[in-house]
Parts: sequence; C-alpha cells; structure tokens
Amino acid sequence: MRRRLIQSTLAVVLVVIAVFGVSLVIVETRTISNSAQERVESEAVRLASIVDSRLFGAQQVDAEVLSKQVTQDRYYAVIRIPGESPIQVGTKPVGDVISATAPGEEGETVTVQEPRSSVTREVGRTLLIIALVALLAVVAAVLLAVRQANRLASPLTDLAETAERLGSGDPRPRHKRYGVPELDRVADVLDGSAERIARMLTAERRLAADASHQLRTPLTALSMRLEEITLTDDPDTVKEEATIALTQVERLTDVVERLLTNSRDPRTGSAVSFDLDEVIQQQLAEWRPAYRSAGRAIVSSGKRHLRAVGTPGAVAQVLAALIENSLMHGGGTVALRTRVTGNQAVIEVTDEGPGVPADLGARIFERAISGRNSTGIGLAVARDLAEADGGRLEMLQTKPPIFGLFLSRTPLHQPEDDEEPTVR
Repeated sequence: MRRRLIQSTLAVVLVVIAVFGVSLVIVETRTISNSAQERVESEAVRLASIVDSRLFGAQQVDAEVLSKQVTQDRYYAVIRIPGESPIQVGTKPVGDVISATAPGEEGETVTVQEPRSSVTREVGRTLLIIALVALLAVVAAVLLAVRQANRLASPLTDLAETAERLGSGDPRPRHKRYGVPELDRVADVLDGSAERIARMLTAERRLAADASHQLRTPLTALSMRLEEITLTDDPDTVKEEATIALTQVERLTDVVERLLTNSRDPRTGSAVSFDLDEVIQQQLAEWRPAYRSAGRAIVSSGKRHLRAVGTPGAVAQVLAALIENSLMHGGGTVALRTRVTGNQAVIEVTDEGPGVPADLGARIFERAISGRNSTGIGLAVARDLAEADGGRLEMLQTKPPIFGLFLSRTPLHQPEDDEEPTVR
C-alpha cells in the first residue's frame, strides 16, 4: 500500500510538472527571444539618435567616439553615412545573430547585432532554474507521499491487529485514534464492538455463576426428594414424591433456560414481540399470595395493550427480581405502571417504603451491594438480563424507590388516547 501511494502521488506530480513545465519553457524561451530582439532594436534606435545629433551639430562621427556609446562585449554596430566609409564598433559576432537596423534623419543607417549565443545562455539558465524547481517539487512530493503513506498504512496495520485481537478473544478496546476521520470511525466501531463483546462475555459468565448460585438450593431439595423415594417402599409415597420432583425439575429447567439462554446476543433471533399485559398479569398472580401473607398489596396501572420486543421469560424474571426486592426491602403497596417514551415501553416498579440511601443509589446494581442482609446479586442479575435482551434497567428515583425497565416496542395499531391508567 505504501508503494502504491508513493507511486500514485509521484505520477500525479510528474504529470503536472510535464504539463506546466513544458508550457513554461516554451513561454520563457519566446519571452527571452523577444526581449533580446527588443533590446537590439532599442540599441539601434539609440545609436541612430546619437549619430543624428552629432551630424546635425557638425561634430565628428567615428569609431572612437561611438565605441564609448556601445557595449562592445555585447553588441556589434555598423554605421553607414552617405558618402563615407561604414563605421564598425565592437567585435563582429560569429554564427547566428540577432540584428536590427534603424535609419537616421540625416540619411544614415545604424545596424546593431547581438550573438544569439547570449540568448541561448539566458534560456539555458532559465531552463536550469525550472529544472531545479521541478526537482524540488518531486522531492517534496516524495517526502509528502511517504509521510501520507505512513500516516495511512500504520493505522491500518494497527486496526488489523485490533481486529485480530478481537477475533482471538481479547475484547479490550485500545482507544487509539489517528487524526484521520475515516480511520477514527473504524477505530470507534472496533472499540465499540470490543466493549459490547466484553459486556456480553461478562454477562454470560455472571449469568452462569448466578445460575449456579440460584439453583444450588432447589437442586438440594430435589436431591432430598429423590432420596425419599429411594428410602420408601410405599407406592403412593413414591408417586407423590416423584410428582413433586418432576414439578421441580420443570421449574428448574425453566429457570436454567431463562438464566443461561438470556446471556445470548439479542440479535440471534430469540427476541420476539410480546404483550406486556400477559407478563405483568403472570407476575401479579405469582406474587399476590406472598404479598397477601405480608399484609401488603400489589397493583398495576398505566397504558394497556403495549407490545415490546424481547424475551418474555427474561422480562418476567427482571420483574420478579424487582417485585421480590420491594417485598424484602420496601413497604406498603407495590405498583407496576406501564408508559411509553419515544419508541420504548417502560415498566416502572415502585413501593411506599423508605427508599434507598443516597450513597447506595448509585451502586444499587453492583454485585454484593445490598442495603440489608442479602446476597446483593438479584438486581445485578436483573440488569444483566435486561441488557442481554436489548433493553436497560435503571433506578429512576431513590425516595420513594422507582425502578424503570426500558424495552423496545412495536408500534400500536390502535388509538392510545382512550387508555387511562387503571388498577387491574
């Protein structure tokens, strides 16, 4: 690439020099020749006027007098006066000459000659200057081409190395820029891809660890059910324990699928368009008994028939984490409110509890961060699930606490002005 850039730049410069240089040589040669002819003519007229003035004043006109008026090393002059011998001033040139004749008022003629070799020397000096300038232009073009080639080729090499590192499993962004908008754009895209891959890998590893943590207790319970089956000979007991065990296996399978498959890239096609009402009603039905036992209520309000793009199971798990968080740390009635902002559907979860301390609000989604004695991974897992599904989970307000789950939505095909917030 470097060689091609240098060659192309040098070719352009040479073409420009050839076109403009030849034209300049032709123009300068003609200018110098015309200037020499004009000088000789001017010299002839000047000598003719001198001879006229001397003849008019009856003064002597000879070679000795006129030699002081002519540059003998440059011009050769012949003065012809009627009735007298020609007067020669200077050295007669050999070879091609530039000649001019001027008549005088007393009938005399003055012929001035200049060797054409002087014009040739002047043209040669001009050509030499043009050639030096052209050479300097070529050298400058080569240096500029080398600099530009290095400026373009080196960043491309760096970008290729970055892409190779990214493909080999090292997603660390380099944050290196080169001062070329197009190359910086490629670097931005590669760094953005590296950051996204790093986040996805981190989310996948965290989800796997969270799955191991969350499934440990259910698996222990399942193991105990199976032990009960091995220790009893009563068919009814075996059947009952087996039925319970199968139910737990189905629930564990569903949890595993939700945790592990949601660590995928959302562009793999598992995200679908679904009805938010169904997911919200499912969560209300599952959590209402627990809230009733705690002497609290859980309600929903907002826009109806909203559709969002994502994985229903993942969205349900995020809502479950928020509802459980409100049950454990909040107080009063828990409300799920749906609304629309731009092209996003938002589910807000809030309660009437004391809220989150200010110093904890900014770190509420970090792992091992909890306001009370809990593992501190529930909200972290919920945010990972939301981001893996193409959405985001944020804490909109600390007192009272309001969590917002943002999901992409599909346009509604029905009017929205008749949908007032209702309690369901």
